[in-house]
Amino acid sequence: MPTIHTLIKDIYATVGSDEGWFKEAIAEEFSRELNTRLVESTGPRNQVPTLRLSQMGEYCPCQLWHSIHTPELAERPQPHALIKFTYGHILETLVIALAKAAGHEVTGEQDELILNGVKGHRDCVIDGCIVDVKSVNSLGFQKVKAGLVATDTFLRSYLDQLDGYTVASYEDPLVRVKDKAYIVFIDKVLGKLALYEHKVRPDSIVRRIAKYGDIVALPTPPRCECGTIPDGKSGNIKLDTKASYNPYKYCCQPKLRTFLYATGPVYLTKVVRKPDVIEVDKHGKILYN
Repeated sequence: MPTIHTLIKDIYATVGSDEGWFKEAIAEEFSRELNTRLVESTGPRNQVPTLRLSQMGEYCPCQLWHSIHTPELAERPQPHALIKFTYGHILETLVIALAKAAGHEVTGEQDELILNGVKGHRDCVIDGCIVDVKSVNSLGFQKVKAGLVATDTFLRSYLDQLDGYTVASYEDPLVRVKDKAYIVFIDKVLGKLALYEHKVRPDSIVRRIAKYGDIVALPTPPRCECGTIPDGKSGNIKLDTKASYNPYKYCCQPKLRTFLYATGPVYLTKVVRKPDVIEVDKHGKILYN
């Protein structure tokens, strides 16, 4: 009988069989779910910003405050980044279709959940377990296989979301496993799959919701806590990798300076020695000085 622990093996066996797995019923359901996901994720956002269970990862409190109070100040993502996000939605919907094709029980897709007043939507319930699906690059996938999810800066934020979805589903009869939850990771380059088991931390997510509620209730933005690291031996200080993806980094650091290296932009919070590369402002306009 299929269980959550045989999920990856069963999917691989189904895809590798000579019979073909993309049957008409699966294709129709896949198309319907994908249509819903893409319309919701790429359509106009007219709702008033509120805290979501998907925001329960570790955030700079200043970033979190601005995401609720001044969302219009966020950097607009580049078109190629929007395509990448869309690709992620397609892959994540594909994984759920594969689970169904492999004979696993899949229920509760995109059900709305509420935990202490904070709403969210879980991906699905597979074999009675809360399951989130995440697409990652090959480097991220290697970290998953090495067991580094709980320690990696980017990956561990997924676990806080998972806590929220599971605790909010405690009274749901579809969810038969209450103390564990799972993430199915798909390598967006190679198509490989991995299952990560997470021990749910109910006390942690309740504290996180209360803390973030207090932050967004503040009348003014709190102090920035974006991570910084030395930029070589120059004495310059730059945002770390996670902070560089913060769409409100120029709100968090009003004096932030951006320099365009061949490997990509570097965001300096302290400049001791000016880099010998092009500097741009927050709008991408070249600065001549």
